[in-house]
Amino acid sequence: QVQLVESGGDLVQPGGSLRLSCAASGIIFSRYTMGWYRQAPGKQRELVASITSGSAIYYANSVKGRFTISRDNAKNTVVLQMNSLEPEDTAVYYCNAYRQVTMSELWGQGTQVTVSS
Repeated sequence: QVQLVESGGDLVQPGGSLRLSCAASGIIFSRYTMGWYRQAPGKQRELVASITSGSAIYYANSVKGRFTISRDNAKNTVVLQMNSLEPEDTAVYYCNAYRQVTMSELWGQGTQVTVSS
């Protein structure tokens, strides 16, 4: 079955940390660019971080120095480590897989991250 399944979302206090994980199945994981997007209420979905098949990494300016993306091709997983969380990080976080050559794209179902005291 072709799917992405996220986990790790939770309620956390400002300054806290969370680790989001995305498990992929049914795709040749190593060939895909993996990304984490987020969507806050009333806002557009935005790219937070991505990592290519060659491990080139992108971070949105708003999360640079606080978030770290990594991938494990042997386990077909991508992880987003989020530190120093702020209330502005509250959103539903989505895992994305994209392969330009075949124009293939997958989305996970999303996981809720809430940063509040």
